[in-house]
Amino acid sequence: MVTPDDIKKYITAGLPCERIEVSGDGQHFEALIVSDRFEGKRPVARHQLVYSVLGDRMREEIHALSMKTLTPAEFAGQG
Repeated sequence: MVTPDDIKKYITAGLPCERIEVSGDGQHFEALIVSDRFEGKRPVARHQLVYSVLGDRMREEIHALSMKTLTPAEFAGQG
């Protein structure tokens, strides 16, 4: 069974993150991902970037992943 730590490792292996938090129960996961790679991208493009890093794992291991994807400036602005 996939753990939140596994997903965190998968994402950080392919995407430099300033901050990443993943929680979940083995079936459904939520992630906060802060990366400068999201700069200038719309939310859909940001999610596609994360999905591309996860590759086939999204079909085979991870059944549901809800993401909040922010640039460092957006994250800092949340106070």
